[in-house]
Amino acid sequence: MRTTARAIVPIILVVSISLFVEGHNLPGGGFIGGVLTTTAFAIIYVTFGLDFLERGVFGRDPDAELRPTRERVVDVYRRVFAVGLAIAVTSGLAPLVLGYPFLSQSFVVLEGVPLYDHLEVASALAFDFGVYCVVVGGLLTILSVVGAE
Repeated sequence: MRTTARAIVPIILVVSISLFVEGHNLPGGGFIGGVLTTTAFAIIYVTFGLDFLERGVFGRDPDAELRPTRERVVDVYRRVFAVGLAIAVTSGLAPLVLGYPFLSQSFVVLEGVPLYDHLEVASALAFDFGVYCVVVGGLLTILSVVGAE
């Protein structure tokens, strides 16, 4: 399981980022990118345990703090959820300030980007990033809390 997890988690994360970036013109976006990222974290959690996430991903020593690891990790996930919600709402309200309808968008075309020859970067990418953070934060909070039971 550990060998398989080391091989598939990076692949899942690359596909997740690709779906997130291409979500405006092709199938994908913040939701499915967030679900795939959560899947990668769940595989890490099941394979290596929560302390591995604390040390390897968050860069903290789980034995150094007084609160249990699970509480600290759930706090991080809740913050990711809250930040994502704030980004999504702000990106929807920003066009209203400029006199455009709610969630209006514009885009810029980037040429010669590595891995992508032609990439359209839409202002809706901020909304997708907010959705991505909401999905990752929400699902990982659920997994951590239910996993504690």
